[in-house]
Amino acid sequence: MGEHPIWVAVLVNRIFGKLAVAVLAALHIKPENPDFPIPNHIAMEFLVFLVAIVFFLWLKRRISADRPGAAQQCMEALLTNSLGLGVEDMLEDFVGHGGERHMAMLGSIGIFVLFCNLISIIPTLESPTAQVSVPLGCAIVVFLYYHTSGVRRLGVGSYLAHFTGPEVPLPIPFNWVVSFIIVLIEIVSHLARLLSLTVRLWVNMFVSELLYVIFLGLTLALVIFAGHANPAWYTLGVLPLVGPMIFILLHIFVGLVQAFVFTILPVIYVGGAVAEEH
Repeated sequence: MGEHPIWVAVLVNRIFGKLAVAVLAALHIKPENPDFPIPNHIAMEFLVFLVAIVFFLWLKRRISADRPGAAQQCMEALLTNSLGLGVEDMLEDFVGHGGERHMAMLGSIGIFVLFCNLISIIPTLESPTAQVSVPLGCAIVVFLYYHTSGVRRLGVGSYLAHFTGPEVPLPIPFNWVVSFIIVLIEIVSHLARLLSLTVRLWVNMFVSELLYVIFLGLTLALVIFAGHANPAWYTLGVLPLVGPMIFILLHIFVGLVQAFVFTILPVIYVGGAVAEEH
């Protein structure tokens, strides 16, 4: 049984559904639900992109050096702040000279993840990052980007050389064996980064949304059950709205933390990839 399409997915499928079916057919891929070939998480990504475009176009018109508004100050805090946790601050710390060239890419990924994490606090919407394919896609982009950055900075030969580790003063056959082992360890460690980025974001957002939905349902069911026993209990009908608020706040906290993690780790990976000495 496929997932139930939310209203955003219904709207996106009405607009792009036929095109999606044609593209999938050309790739010899059969959609799980031919009536709704674009699943919820893809539709929500479309919405996130649209919200981000509208927001930043609106913010661009309100940018002021003399009287910055609250939205401008919040976005500037994502770039640099007194705690040194902005994208620009972290790039300066971990990448150093030339780190600003990575700000657009890594900052965009961090903001995209942030918007995806927090959009589900709006009723009837879902976090795309609660679906494993979205964190995996973001992790693949990060994985390819920091390797590409290392190759651009050091060259193919010099970048690949650091996978063999430092030179070991051993006879040639043993030196080759040690280098081969280090290469295997490096490959596994880099693949582990891909897995770590994916699973950390996906599991945290999935569990956060699940907790909210479960406790909302339990609180609502409790009020309805008590109301059947004594109609006076219906006066507590506000509980299903107030009760889960703690989980909404928890979801916001988890979303912010995971967006930060998905920003600082790519910064560290890029810093390691472009470093002159490994």
